[in-house]
Amino acid sequence: MNILVLGSGGREHAIALKISESPKTTHLFVAPGNAGTASIATNIEIGVNDFGAIKDLVLKEDIKLVVVGPEDPLVKGIHDFFLNDSSLKEIAVIGPQQSAAALEGSKEFAKEFMMRHNIPTAAYQSFTAENLEEGYVFLETLTPPYVLKADGLAAGKGVLILEDLDQAKEELKSMLLDSKFGDASTTVVIEEFLDGIELSCFVLTDGTHYKILPTAKDYKRIGEGDTGLNTGGMGAISPVPFADSAFMDKIEQQIVIPTVEGLKKDKLPYVGFIFIGLIKVKGEPKVIEYNVRMGDPETEVVMPRIKTDLVEVLVAMAEGKLNEIDLEIDSRAATTVMAVSGGYPEAYEKGKEISGTEAITDSLVFHAGTKSTDGKVLTNGGRVIAITSYGKDFREALQKSYQNMEKLHFDGMYYRKDLGFDL
Repeated sequence: MNILVLGSGGREHAIALKISESPKTTHLFVAPGNAGTASIATNIEIGVNDFGAIKDLVLKEDIKLVVVGPEDPLVKGIHDFFLNDSSLKEIAVIGPQQSAAALEGSKEFAKEFMMRHNIPTAAYQSFTAENLEEGYVFLETLTPPYVLKADGLAAGKGVLILEDLDQAKEELKSMLLDSKFGDASTTVVIEEFLDGIELSCFVLTDGTHYKILPTAKDYKRIGEGDTGLNTGGMGAISPVPFADSAFMDKIEQQIVIPTVEGLKKDKLPYVGFIFIGLIKVKGEPKVIEYNVRMGDPETEVVMPRIKTDLVEVLVAMAEGKLNEIDLEIDSRAATTVMAVSGGYPEAYEKGKEISGTEAITDSLVFHAGTKSTDGKVLTNGGRVIAITSYGKDFREALQKSYQNMEKLHFDGMYYRKDLGFDL
């Protein structure tokens, strides 16, 4: 079977590696891919939102399965594009249809979905420029910190957590009246702050059946001790040590089952990954957000722990037969540490030569923001390379990742040395 993975990050490299290991894979394509995917697949220089070029590629190369990595093409309706085209409609697409992708595309839509299906989450209200004054009044009813979320996709940047009431009012005004996050902040969701420890739960669904993948915890802040600006993720750990069987049962009964049943009830067609961002508050799980794809860098610790043939799993999902799959998970812990460009998540330079990957042993190297030029591997993004290791527990796995990270080099390279400090 010829397969296409859409995307260019560490998530896509991790998914592509699993697919490349399957005997069911004849030829693997990644669009646009990176220097890492180039070693296991054929990279095709096509943007993830260029649906016309994707169609041409799929037909030309007789591709039968398309795995959508990032959220943008899903929110823009790539699955619907395939279903509405007679030459593409028989091709399996992993990722929800546009109406269901609104779970990530709109914070307000996701909140209304949770309320409708009694899924535990933070209290909230939504505001637009028209009722800005009501937004100020609602902020005054909350205790700090104040959480402001741009309703639409803002590339992971649209959430503000503020301690000061006046500053929260100022930022609300800036989001609604000055388009601080562009069209994404036409509507702003204000919600109560939940105090607890976060984790991510990943679910596969064919629209009727579901399987729960290993949990993971990622580290979003650039600075050690979870300080400084938010990033796309500085590393991740799987499984999450505090998510014992009793807590996982609560997640399944109170959140996973109502989510899958809610999608069915609301007629939201969903074949793909559901990423549920959770927080444990006084022993109880609550949903912070939904994403309609795998997380990054969590994919780099979740995928390596799946022992079942991934292509078999994906085909079963596309055929509505996920219940027939026996998902086998590696009992070892996996951790990933992300090397980033100097200056990230603010301004940073690209095109720095990367050396040392060939010296890394007993760990997996996932490329996030890289490209190959004249036989050299260069930095091509803020997050550059993730190093994933196995261990009997997360401490042993982290030790291996850190030992190998010391062999890696590029100008301005930075990584956090304190992952797992809060566990």
